[in-house]
Amino acid sequence: MFQFRIAHYEPMRCRRSVWLLATAGMVWAVPCAAKPTAPGPLLTALGAPASLEISGSVRSRVEAIDGQFRPARATSDFLWSMRTTLFAAYKRGPIRIGGEIIDARGYGEKNTSSTSSTEVDAVELAQAFVAVGMDGRFGLESKAALTGGRFTLDIGSSRLVGRTDFPNTVNSYTGLNFDWHGAGKDRLVAFWSMPQTRLPTETVAIHDNAIRWDRESTDQQFFGASYVKGRLLHDVSGELYGYRLAERDSPNLSTRNRRLITVGGRLLRIPGGQFDVDVEGAYQFGKARATIATTDRSDLSVSAYFVHAEFGRTFVIGWSPRVSLHFDRASGDRGAPGEYGRFDALFGARRADFGPVDLYGPIGRSNLVSPGIRLEAKPSRRLDSFVMLRELWLDSANDSFSSTGVRDRSGQSGRHAGVQIEGRVRYWVVPKRLRMDTGVALLAKGRFLHQASNAPSTGSTHYAYFDLATEF
Repeated sequence: MFQFRIAHYEPMRCRRSVWLLATAGMVWAVPCAAKPTAPGPLLTALGAPASLEISGSVRSRVEAIDGQFRPARATSDFLWSMRTTLFAAYKRGPIRIGGEIIDARGYGEKNTSSTSSTEVDAVELAQAFVAVGMDGRFGLESKAALTGGRFTLDIGSSRLVGRTDFPNTVNSYTGLNFDWHGAGKDRLVAFWSMPQTRLPTETVAIHDNAIRWDRESTDQQFFGASYVKGRLLHDVSGELYGYRLAERDSPNLSTRNRRLITVGGRLLRIPGGQFDVDVEGAYQFGKARATIATTDRSDLSVSAYFVHAEFGRTFVIGWSPRVSLHFDRASGDRGAPGEYGRFDALFGARRADFGPVDLYGPIGRSNLVSPGIRLEAKPSRRLDSFVMLRELWLDSANDSFSSTGVRDRSGQSGRHAGVQIEGRVRYWVVPKRLRMDTGVALLAKGRFLHQASNAPSTGSTHYAYFDLATEF
């Protein structure tokens, strides 16, 4: 694993680095000649036995931000991160034993950086499981498996339960998971788990890439089920799901004592040479506290929701352009006595809908009203890109805006947070082996992000990243 550190590193001025990264990314986006390599080099080196699976990846990313939107964080910042993964599984009859190690590290960030355990989690056992296959036991041509141990989950749209990819780290769970696939792309997932708490959480330890094993506890439990009907109506699929999160404070875990039930559904028609649709909504209720403070013992009644609606059209012409309209709304807290209205996105992924995270990431599924338009293009199998424009508003003027931490309890700063423009280009330098990914984002702050009492006195936020990832 990567054991070196960068000492006494002084980042370049971040406004300059943002646009240098953007320029470098556009240069790399120009197609170049490359020959595909043989599949599975690790497995091939071992003789490719049918009972063994081995794969891995290494990703190096540089990113920079200026015009910080978070309170009390570096107004400009730079991060070089490295992520190494290694997955292995052995199968004998219906039994499959597997594990995955992820080493996520960061270098060069400032002392007041927003870098957290989302970016840094050195030498972590993300998966360690035993699975029992039960193919054909729950219907003709069906496939099923019961998995026990530590695993990752990626369910439905990944908006509430997802294996994140853009961040350096992933969400892991310890428990049991039943996964069934039937005819017509039907799928049932049912699980009980204890989510992993990523460590370390102390700022100094994160900057030092300290190795601390993540932990789980019965004081935080997450369970539920999702059922997908692959052909609900012709080529439209439908999903229904329900999740329960139950947690309590313990000596090693300070929580908001969330006891939440989230129920929702989704309709999906995948993009192609036609109109496509992705509509999802969820309602959340239960009990929670406003803060994680040990002195906060007031249970609040939760009533919250989120909605995502996306309508697109792919044109069967050169570059396969797709134009889509988006609308996202997630409730915020209005401060009513004894009530709490801010939607909790549980363990979901944000990048696909809301843009890059890590040093960036102002948008999440809380206190948000956001219409947008997106244009995508795929000039070839190796190259794809998109650009997207979003308007950003608060659902509640009294609550903090989305994932920024900026709040005006008086509600006098209005509800307009600004406009976000983002773009991305990805290119397979070596097909299925080496890929370049680069992107930029601009957050043109609106009245709220300028006038709220704890809003940093910076201008518009500029962000760029560039990474190279190899798979083997």
